[in-house]
Amino acid sequence: MLKVARQGDAREESYYSALETLLSDFAISKRKKEIRVTSQPKKTDAGNPDFRVWDGRQKIVGYVEAKTPDKNLDDVEKTEQVKRYRTTFPNFILTNFFEFRFYRGSSLVDKVRIADPIAIHTLKGIPSVTNEEAFENLLEKFFSFSFPSITSAQPLAVELAKRTRFLRDEVIAEELREAEKNGIGKIIGFYEAFQRYLIRGLTKEQFADLYSQTITYGLFASRMRCEGDFNRRLAVYDIPRSIGILREMFEFISLGDLPPQLEWIVDEISNVLANVDVKKIFSEYYHNKKGEDPVFHFYETFLAEYDPAERERRGVYYTPKPIVSYIVRSLDLILKEKFGLADGLANGNVTILDPAAGTLTFIAEAIKQAVNEFTSKYGEGGKEGFIKEHIMKNFYAFELMIAPYAIGHVKISFLLEELGHRIQDEDVRFYLTNTLELEDIEQTSLPGMASLAEESRKAGEVKKRTPILCILGNPPYSVSSANKSEFIEKEMELYKEDVRDEKNIQPLSDDYIKFIRFAHWKIEKNGKGVIGYISNNSYLTGIIHRGMRKELLETFDEVYVLNLHGSSRIREKAPNGGKDENVFDIQQGVTIALFVKFDENKKMGRVFHKDVWGLRKDKYNYLENYDVNTTEWTEIFPAHPYYFFEGRRFPEEEYKKFVPIVKIFQRHSSGVTTHRDHFVVGFLKKEIENRMKVFTGNFSDEEVTKILALRNTDDFNIETTRQSSRNQDWSEDILPYSYRPFDERYICYRPEIIDRDRYQIMRHFLNDNLGLVVMRQYLYDFVKIYNYVFAVDKLSDRRLFISNRGAGFVFPLYLYPSVNSHNRRANVRTSIIQKISESFGKEIQPEEIFFYVYAVLHSVLYRSKFGEYLKIEFPRIPFTTNSKVFTKIAKLGKKLIDLHLLKSEELRNPIAKFQGKGDNSVKRPMYNEEKGLIYINEKQYFEGIEKGVWEYQIGDYQILYKWLKDRKGRKLSLEDIKHYCRVATALARTIEIQDEIDKLYPNVEEDIIEFKESNKNLGDYTQ
Repeated sequence: MLKVARQGDAREESYYSALETLLSDFAISKRKKEIRVTSQPKKTDAGNPDFRVWDGRQKIVGYVEAKTPDKNLDDVEKTEQVKRYRTTFPNFILTNFFEFRFYRGSSLVDKVRIADPIAIHTLKGIPSVTNEEAFENLLEKFFSFSFPSITSAQPLAVELAKRTRFLRDEVIAEELREAEKNGIGKIIGFYEAFQRYLIRGLTKEQFADLYSQTITYGLFASRMRCEGDFNRRLAVYDIPRSIGILREMFEFISLGDLPPQLEWIVDEISNVLANVDVKKIFSEYYHNKKGEDPVFHFYETFLAEYDPAERERRGVYYTPKPIVSYIVRSLDLILKEKFGLADGLANGNVTILDPAAGTLTFIAEAIKQAVNEFTSKYGEGGKEGFIKEHIMKNFYAFELMIAPYAIGHVKISFLLEELGHRIQDEDVRFYLTNTLELEDIEQTSLPGMASLAEESRKAGEVKKRTPILCILGNPPYSVSSANKSEFIEKEMELYKEDVRDEKNIQPLSDDYIKFIRFAHWKIEKNGKGVIGYISNNSYLTGIIHRGMRKELLETFDEVYVLNLHGSSRIREKAPNGGKDENVFDIQQGVTIALFVKFDENKKMGRVFHKDVWGLRKDKYNYLENYDVNTTEWTEIFPAHPYYFFEGRRFPEEEYKKFVPIVKIFQRHSSGVTTHRDHFVVGFLKKEIENRMKVFTGNFSDEEVTKILALRNTDDFNIETTRQSSRNQDWSEDILPYSYRPFDERYICYRPEIIDRDRYQIMRHFLNDNLGLVVMRQYLYDFVKIYNYVFAVDKLSDRRLFISNRGAGFVFPLYLYPSVNSHNRRANVRTSIIQKISESFGKEIQPEEIFFYVYAVLHSVLYRSKFGEYLKIEFPRIPFTTNSKVFTKIAKLGKKLIDLHLLKSEELRNPIAKFQGKGDNSVKRPMYNEEKGLIYINEKQYFEGIEKGVWEYQIGDYQILYKWLKDRKGRKLSLEDIKHYCRVATALARTIEIQDEIDKLYPNVEEDIIEFKESNKNLGDYTQ
């Protein structure tokens, strides 16, 4: 070794043989044991450590990472590579052949320098050996390692998770990259098979994650069944033949010629499992916790260590037991009482399917319910036969992701064994398949295809031909669903046919809607049955879902809706004003729905509704103690045209006489959506000019991406956009922009850098114009009263007054044939103008109608009375037959518009003043109610602000707070200060004018003009 070092051009591999000999000789001479030391030159620095030390029976002693003698171990120790090794491997040595550092459980335990490298590198001599006894002690500690005894599930999950993460990041991902360069291999073959036939759009990174978890859980499943010695080579023999795809993947892992980088870490995972009595741990946990799901809790702990972000998304795999229990018990009761099946789920004719099974939480609960029903009625003696003849034949499940699929098989094997049935090689009817795909997979030469095709054939038999009486589960949520098979897209037409006139029916393509449709279709095929789902609750009241609700009502006799609410997106609160929590760790509110079909000759179904509000623990408690029979349902009566699955009360007949705003104006559109505000929108014109100089300048694409925080999307490619944009004058395209209420900014209005420019409507604001902006619907309970109304006179943003979901729709007053044209026509429909003019006996101008509409929409009386309807559709406007009232209200509308555009003469003497000395920088806006002061920093403030003005909201935004908050860290200019004082004054005056409108508004509804034109004649245009 020293001779090699003196040559000066040696790689670290040049020293390997000497170190192997040293370690082997020490083990034989000092410990009287033979060991094996395997060295593995790495393809990259990301692979496994250089040496694995193990006995002849696959038991791993430890790992050694070697660097060349010129490397300083202080520096090496800080590298991410070595940090990962120390975290992953509990017995580890780092050396540069002169110094040895020994780590146990990631902590530095000992270090010894056995020679001085200066003698070689400087003096070119052979150094004398030092610290022999200390070095022997270090090696003695290293060789004395035995894997810590693991006696509970939690530390086992942690140890496995660390190694699985290493396997994913350092090995599988590298193997995929290497295989792609050098031709197809076994691992990339599995990737091709999964990506092509199971999970379209699967990336290599996602597959590395999927495959790594599958290896660990495959080994785990094998260890659960293994009675004797356990290692990687033996694992395949303990995986049931019925789990074809898992077994096929493990034939490669156990029996194949693995790449050394993969072999090492798989052996390490096997070694952890070999030292643990897995079955005993889980059996004890199961009994100690009285039947709680030990496999899930193990998986949850595993995910928390392996990938915390994935743990946050675990709703894909797991549903809390109270929810599962409520659904399963309720379905059991429905089968008994509605279908006359006295044994419920235990009845031999009942078939049950979870089409998005995850880790089989629902099926496991249904099995326990059925077995308990059977044994309580008929005794324990027939239980084994009952499981074989009913559970194993009639309980089905589908899953798309192989990691939960593997875990689910572990769970079901463990559960059935606890119930007295050991699974051999009989078919567990839990299939790896895409539920929403009806076509069978054809066999190809790709790895795993024989098993995938067989699973697909068996699942297809269930989908197409097996009668299913009971469908349950927690379908996945994904608005941008990639699941677009010919079958499901065709079936979804049923839910879409009544809403074809809508411009955006994307919400109907959410995965959970598709799973509802699949279950709906399957029950219809059977002629009867019941569905029990927990899912996103947006379909209960969504306008776009009205056709879906109608179809469900036409199929099912009874629908039970237990709305669990909990939406943080709309900031839901309990009716008593208390906190309302979600039963999952997600933002979207959820509901349990039970759909029952038992009568083929029926009319529209009946709907029963119940709201459950409050803290999560209280909701769980409710679900554990109630079922479909004991829940206090309220029957509701869904009616045309919306068929809401929620009790709503409107003054409907009265409201229907009003004119929809989309029938007053000919054309409208949502506002501009840039999807890159930080780039194209700015406070100052100069800010955007500077960004455009960078974008079109001589910087590289990589530099521009970093400087401007841009990224490529489906609609925006940095390289091609820059190429087409060079040598162009962008200055004329930087225009004033209504970004938020009272918050005018600038936008670079170029279609190539804006995703949705809405030019067909926005072009009319490149001339002199006015625009009314309203929301079509809103779901936000934190908004006490409808306030989504504002006026604009320039280009405006889609989220003018909403920070989350939804859009502001713009109705221009005028339409221009072209930019800079002086010819214009009103956007108000001629039929509307004529009808009002006839009613008044005088000609009414379009501007008057525009002002009148704006005023009515600001009436607090109107907003309160019709608030429920304003949540679900564009506003409707009542037109009074009283011309004097009309004129007065229109004048007030004109005053409001002038105030909101800051053009009113009333703003010359503002109510607010700016006081205090400082640099005008905005830190944290604070309001002092007692003194009427708004502080922007410790010393400076605006005075003269009453509480009502400070709290005034337009849409989501508390205007005076929002304006300052958006400028945190900036210094207010003199124009900013004057602007803020005018805004405060405009809000104060708005409150006063709203009171004036409310005094007039009751007169409006005394006698209104009735418009007889049909919707068809009036037409509509929405972009």
